[in-house]
This record gives sequence, structure tokens and C-alpha cells, in this order.
Amino acid sequence: MIITFCGHSKLTDCDGISEKVFEVLKNIKSDKEIYFYLGGYGSFDALAAICCKRYKEIYKNAKLFFITPYLDDVYLKNRECSVYDETIYPEIENVPLKFAISKRNKWMVDNSDLLIAYVNFSWGGAVKTLEYAHRKNKAYINLGNYKL
Repeated sequence: MIITFCGHSKLTDCDGISEKVFEVLKNIKSDKEIYFYLGGYGSFDALAAICCKRYKEIYKNAKLFFITPYLDDVYLKNRECSVYDETIYPEIENVPLKFAISKRNKWMVDNSDLLIAYVNFSWGGAVKTLEYAHRKNKAYINLGNYKL
């Protein structure tokens, strides 16, 4: 199973949101491997990575993947984190740089079984990713207040 995440780059009540994310993850126990696709940008992504690492400490069948929108060495060095097991660069090299993150997010949704979101607002990249998952009939859980 592959699980990806999207959410706002700035959050309040991180502890409460973290507990919600971890509760969802605990309820997804599986005998098969679980891959977590993480974008590594902003507060929600950092929170999700911590929750996934916590999950992996309890359930050994998990791997964390950083899905990078850029191959730029400086960008990758600034995103280096011991939380991730591997880095994946989707086939988006022909996409203009200003669209790379949104294209990467679509790739993550397309290649996942479940999207866990924290979306409260009707603007920004997180809501676009959630709406994309909805249009593609992907399974998703929104822990925020935004209703589709």
C-alpha cells in the first residue's frame, strides 16, 4: 500500500493534527509493506514525516520516500533528512520549474492508494492536490475542515 500526504505549509495546533494523522495510520495496519510518499515541504509535510517515522518504529513494514520535484543539488541538500529511506524523482524533468511541485503532487496522487490530507482552505496547493485526488476517484481522508 502506498500512502501520500498533502496539507497546508503553515499549521496551528500541530500536536492535535499529529495525533489525528497517527490515529489514521494506526488504523491502516497491514501485513504487506506500506510506503509513505512525502513531499518534504512545509509544516504538514514535516508533521506527516514524524508520524510516519513513529509508525515505522512500531510497525517494521514501512518505508518513507521523499518525492522531490527538483534534481537541484542545493534543493536536495536542504531537504536531506534521516527520516527518509529513499528519494524518488518522478519523470517530470520536462515540466517548467514553476509547475514542478504541482506536477510532483499529481504524480504522488496517481501512484498512491490513499491520500491523507489536512486542508482547511479553498486556495493553495494542498486543496488543488485534494481536489485532484477527488476527481481521480482516489481514496482520501481530509483531517481538515474543507469539504469537497
